[in-house]
Amino acid sequence: MRKFLTFIALIGATIYLQSPMQGHHAFSSEFDIDKPIRLRGEITRMEWVNPHSWLHMTAALDDGTTEEWMLEGGTPNTLLRQGLTDQILQIGTEILVRGYQSKDPDCIPKCRGSGRDITFPDGRSVFMGSSGVGAPPGGFPEDEDQ
Repeated sequence: MRKFLTFIALIGATIYLQSPMQGHHAFSSEFDIDKPIRLRGEITRMEWVNPHSWLHMTAALDDGTTEEWMLEGGTPNTLLRQGLTDQILQIGTEILVRGYQSKDPDCIPKCRGSGRDITFPDGRSVFMGSSGVGAPPGGFPEDEDQ
């Protein structure tokens, strides 16, 4: 009986220890560092969920149409430490988000990407990304005028 209980405990511990790893991913497994995005538009929703927050926005395209995007950010705690709160990221707020497109090119139901930084109308720019495995280090590849 003791061997049986030890066996069950080992199985339980194995399942418990593997669970967090299944829920997380490396940046490069989902996003393409060679496809930078630059989206200007309004916040439509903010999801403060772990392990990554999601910012939803309607982006205005050059041809005058709009496109719905959902952008992965760091953990809610990371965003709060950067100064991004629910009082700042309110629905309707105009923003510019720079980041990277997902490797999945379909925009059904929304286009997806990884947000790198958010710039507000007053010029303030805040890092919103993840510093996880494979995420691009500081800066942005085409740091042009915002």
